[in-house]
Amino acid sequence: MTASTQMVQVHVKPGSRKGPLVEADPTTTGAFTVFLQQRAVEGSANDALVRLLATHFGVPRSAVSILRGHHSRIKQVRIERVS
Repeated sequence: MTASTQMVQVHVKPGSRKGPLVEADPTTTGAFTVFLQQRAVEGSANDALVRLLATHFGVPRSAVSILRGHHSRIKQVRIERVS
């Protein structure tokens, strides 16, 4: 088994009617814009972000972690893949 780690920059838009949706950012390589229906209250948007990214990348939720930006709309996220 080999493990690979991917770092992505995520711009979160909580409270969006458009969400849940993950879009690749055309201006930045490896960056995503994520639209969430949850509001940024008591970590609910962060939890929804982790669930949505895990589904999007096909990994378990434990493989997705927010490294920076817990209280910001711009976040640095690590995704670990095992193949």
